[in-house]
Amino acid sequence: MHRRHLVALAAIAALGTAPAWAQSNEIRIAHIYSKTGPLEAYGKQTQTGFLMGLNYATGGSMAVNGKKLVVIEKDDQGKPDLGKSLLAAAYADDKAALAVGPTSSGVALAMLPVAEEYKKILLVEPAVADSITGDKWNKYIFRTGRNSSQDAISNAVALDKPGVSIATLAQDYAFGRDGVKAFKEAVKKAKIVHEEYLPQNTTDFTAGAQRLIDKLKDLPGRKVIWIVWAGAGNPFKIADLDLKRYGIEIATGGNILPAMASYKQFPGMEGATYYYFGIPKNPVNEALVAAHYKEFKTPPDFFTAGGFSAAMAVVTALKKTGGDTNTNKLISTMEGMSFDTPKGTMTFRKEDHQALQSMYHFKIKADPAFTWGVPELVHEIKASEMDIPIKNKR
Repeated sequence: MHRRHLVALAAIAALGTAPAWAQSNEIRIAHIYSKTGPLEAYGKQTQTGFLMGLNYATGGSMAVNGKKLVVIEKDDQGKPDLGKSLLAAAYADDKAALAVGPTSSGVALAMLPVAEEYKKILLVEPAVADSITGDKWNKYIFRTGRNSSQDAISNAVALDKPGVSIATLAQDYAFGRDGVKAFKEAVKKAKIVHEEYLPQNTTDFTAGAQRLIDKLKDLPGRKVIWIVWAGAGNPFKIADLDLKRYGIEIATGGNILPAMASYKQFPGMEGATYYYFGIPKNPVNEALVAAHYKEFKTPPDFFTAGGFSAAMAVVTALKKTGGDTNTNKLISTMEGMSFDTPKGTMTFRKEDHQALQSMYHFKIKADPAFTWGVPELVHEIKASEMDIPIKNKR
């Protein structure tokens, strides 16, 4: 997809409210994400992937059943109150049939009641907190992004062995706390000996790292610090405190390629990831990788795949309804619906609308051809291998 397509789509996005007569041959989709703010890098990738995915899923027509897809973009800046008001404006003023986003779990949690109030679908991508499809869920919420339990259970597959002591390092907000909670629930054989939570904007990790070292250094067996971190700050700086002297390893999940530059100093590090462009082998991933290289001369990243998957879900549902955007019809269509993505087939679970999907157990390789640590596939953890709890009390 050429840059002029992205520009044209952005121009459509900027049109605001269309006249009433235009509504019938348009399907208006609001995409609310962090264009700016601490998670800006993630938001930009999601936006790129979403537009590429719509283009691919519609065969380049940007239309379903003769109805033009119009994307209305809004910047929540990572602020919950702003995300909430933007979603309300999208449904009420922009006449969006459904919405996609946001980037931050905190923003997503603020937006969930708005979807319920307006009785319109919010397809969550990529916010991760379990509570989004858990205790804060309502029937208008679907999620293509993975949840904390999927992250945690897949990472537990890589680390959960007898005789392993694990301390966790996470950000002190919904993403970090839900991630650690899910990880603790998933770990059955190893021991969690300490939980360290630091502010989202932390840049100096010395004090937190010292507490982690003190908890682990005198323990027998394998010792691991498991890191759950998003956005700014580099928690891998804790390696500078000579963890090797105490026999302490670092483990973590996947991340965007710039963040994985710091993984390169940890060859052999294991974890599990949601996506890495070189891992899945399927036609949709091949199309995404080819389109992204053509457009940007770089591979698609972690959240690009997520945006693409969200687009595939939206278009699959609209094709099944013949372009009908009636919310109840969309809900009944999407519950249990399977759709193709760059990660292979995903399925929206009927009970909580969480997309069940593969995760990838990796081991890091330091390859001189890449500036980042390359996650080499150890094992594709299929959805059927993960017992993802249903937490919405439905």
